[in-house]
Order: sequence, then structure tokens, then C-alpha cells
Amino acid sequence: MDFSLIRTFLEVSAAGSFGIAGERLFISQSAVSLRIQRLEDEIGRPLFTRSKAGTDLTPAGREFERYALSLTKIWEEARQQVAIPESFRASLSIGAQYSLWPRLGFRLVDGLRITMPDLALRTELGMPDRLTRLLVEGMLQVAIMYTPTLRPGLTARLLMKEKLVLVASWENPKREDLPGRYVFVDWGPEFVQAHALHLPELTDQGLTFSLGALTAEFISRRSYAGYLPERYVRRYCESGLLHLVPEVPSFPYPVWSVWREDLDPEIAAQAERVLAEVVSRMDLETGASLDALRQLIAPSD
Repeated sequence: MDFSLIRTFLEVSAAGSFGIAGERLFISQSAVSLRIQRLEDEIGRPLFTRSKAGTDLTPAGREFERYALSLTKIWEEARQQVAIPESFRASLSIGAQYSLWPRLGFRLVDGLRITMPDLALRTELGMPDRLTRLLVEGMLQVAIMYTPTLRPGLTARLLMKEKLVLVASWENPKREDLPGRYVFVDWGPEFVQAHALHLPELTDQGLTFSLGALTAEFISRRSYAGYLPERYVRRYCESGLLHLVPEVPSFPYPVWSVWREDLDPEIAAQAERVLAEVVSRMDLETGASLDALRQLIAPSD
């Protein structure tokens, strides 16, 4: 069995589209169609129904999905177990969004190396859709992200509260200065709706980024403003590269940890303890600075 066919099947099932699945797998839509056709030929049943509205699983496809998830899980477990160096007893694969890794990922690795020195670690970076796919396929066992998408076999836990705050690269920014100098950062459907309600004049500025907190690099080096995570922009604000815009709403945007439910209980418990300690220490380090920043931000309705 070619596992690229199974992974393609799972990606199409999750995306509901051959085109989107191709983008996530970095292959063309025609390549996705060819892989699915090969898989359907091997199984002898159609797995998807195609329409203008998208792609849905057939009854055979829904039945096969359970086995596809099990197959990928077994394959990844076998691959990771065989790859464990002789001096280690187990392994853990950790993923995180790009902007969360420097603050949480490295510290989690440091903590695990101290508390479980015989645990081999592997790390991945990505956006939520890629991290979720890797979790489902068993290539990751825990991931840290802003907007989790729950799938069978995954559990999400609130890791820490976060807010999106509006920052600008020039001193003493005001709301009336923003039109024409604003980057809309797409933080997901809930943010889009709340943003349109509270800041209608900034809804369509012709510049939209889906780069998350990495947009801070763009904004801080140009005459622009945009919404970014409060903790992430703290160092930019302290260095004078970014400035909080007063009298505008902030929006909640919590951080979650997503776990595979079949992760070894001992490893899961220890990793959770270390992660909780990392968050606790980070809160203590940034608490005073965040309190000062929040005084400049008008509370959201």
C-alpha cells in the first residue's frame, strides 16, 4: 500500500476539496485526483462524490476513513519506534505555530530534557491546518496552536489566555490615522466578524495577511498598523518598534495545546506538567509588562 495515497485521502476528507488538499500537500489538484483514483481502483469502490459545492465521502469512504486513520497511526508508531536511538526508551513529537514556538516550544523541550532525559524528541512547525493533519496522521503527538480543529482522537486543552491588540509602527498612533496604513491580519472567522462589527472603517483596506504573528516584522519596518498577539508584541513595544493604539477594542485569542488521545499516559502527564510550568513562568516574566500595556487598551464590549 502506498501511504501517500492514504495521506491524500485523509487530506481531501478533511479539506472537503481536491484543490485545497493539493495546496496543503504541495501538489497539483490533478495529482490529488490521480492519487484518489488509484486508491479507489485498489479498493474497488468510489470514496468521494464530487460536486460544485465540494467533495463528500461516500458510505464506502466513511468506512475506509476509520481504517486509514488506524493505518497511518500504526505506520507512524512503527517508524518512530524503530528510529528511537538505543539510549532512549521512548519518543515524543511536538509541533507548534511559528509565532508560538520561540516562547513555548524551546522551553518545553528544555523542561522535558531535564525531567525525562531518556525521551527522544522531534519537533515540527506549521500553521494550524498542517499541525492538525500531522496530529491526525500520528506524525505529531502534541501541538500548540491558536485555533484548534478537533478531529476524532484529538483533545484540546486551554493553555493560556491571549489577546489580539492593535499596534502601529509610529509613535502616538490614533484610530483616525489608520485608514490607508492598516494591514488586516486574518485571525479566523470569529475575529473577522468581531473586527467588522467594531472597526467597520478598516474592514476593506486592500492589504490582508494570513501570516499570523509573523506580520509583526512587516508592520514594524514600515508605516503600518495591525492586530497582533499581546504577548508577542511586548518586546516590540518595549524596544520602541511598535506602539499600542489606544481607545480601540482588543479581541480574545487563547492558545491551546492539542493532544493525541493515544499518547502514553506517563509521557502525556509529564509533558503537561512541564508545559504548565513553562506557561506559569512566562506569565510571571511578562505580567508586569502586560499590565502596563493593558492600561493603554480600551476594553472590548
